[in-house]
Amino acid sequence: MIIDTAPRFPADRGGVAILGCGTIAQSAHLPAYEQHGVGVTGVWSRRMETTAEVVERFPFVGRVYATAEDLLGDPAVRYVDLATGPEGRLHWIDAAVAAGKHVLAQKPLTLSADDLARLPEVLARAEAAGVRVAVNHNGRWAPPWRAATLLVRDGAIGQAVGVTHLHDKALPPLIGTPFDDVPHMLLTDYLLHWVDITRSWLQDGGAGPVTTVQACDSRVPGQPLAARNPWSATLSLTTATGATATLRVAGNVVASEPGCPFWVHGTTGTLRGSVLLDSDRLELDDGATRTSVPLHGAWFVDGFAAAMGELMCAVAEGREPENSAADAARSVALVLAARTSAERGGVPVSVEVAA
Repeated sequence: MIIDTAPRFPADRGGVAILGCGTIAQSAHLPAYEQHGVGVTGVWSRRMETTAEVVERFPFVGRVYATAEDLLGDPAVRYVDLATGPEGRLHWIDAAVAAGKHVLAQKPLTLSADDLARLPEVLARAEAAGVRVAVNHNGRWAPPWRAATLLVRDGAIGQAVGVTHLHDKALPPLIGTPFDDVPHMLLTDYLLHWVDITRSWLQDGGAGPVTTVQACDSRVPGQPLAARNPWSATLSLTTATGATATLRVAGNVVASEPGCPFWVHGTTGTLRGSVLLDSDRLELDDGATRTSVPLHGAWFVDGFAAAMGELMCAVAEGREPENSAADAARSVALVLAARTSAERGGVPVSVEVAA
């Protein structure tokens, strides 16, 4: 069984500029672009010291822009990799669209219900300007998840019945970081990759859109007082067909072989796998035979290259990208519903109400 999960690019993969070249851009975006031959015209960050060594570390980067306006006004820039935080993101998307640039925006696209409601106006302006807006849901191209997506789309498990994820690894450092200041951070930000891929599998597997979300989070034994956010979270999704999904973060898990196992159950088969920290694997079980799916590459950094590659391919092919902002907004609606559910003590919340 051969499943091609490698990033795809058109012949011309140049003209990228990074607006907001901070930690994630320098640790993942730039290494991904360097590895996959993506041409980076330049970068910009609010603080000059943030980008002081970028050109030295990444000689393929053309320049450091003095201002964001310089970046947006450069005719050599075709794609703006918008790697700022979610606050004010719609303003930057609007500015890039007005400058005639295609946009790859970092996730989460927004954590504001008001911004989510305004998004269609912004995307209408993008359509009128003839530019595409995509979201950097790089997890969709983590090799086990991507292979699972292609198999689900191909009907390998029949109709999707349920999806389960277990976070069987330590949490990233949170204490003292900006992430710890985000209310219900696990539900709204950290787990967004998991929510997004799960929604994709349910939809591609014929389960239809998610209609109800239920979530809770809690502090756990051993969690330091300085940690502001709960370290445990459980999120459940239900579709109109009755198909369900569960995402579980038990806490700061101790594991000698860490990973994030997942299961995608269908009417005629099951996909079992894991992602992250050298745990990558996937197998297809049709009820009689278990077939291992060969995997190549890794989420970091191939997923980051693939997210940009999909936008570039969509532009070259005159279509909407798979990771379009309109599609990503559906995942945002789910995590906003999860936040609402947690704030209400874990009661089920309809996606329409939360969105």
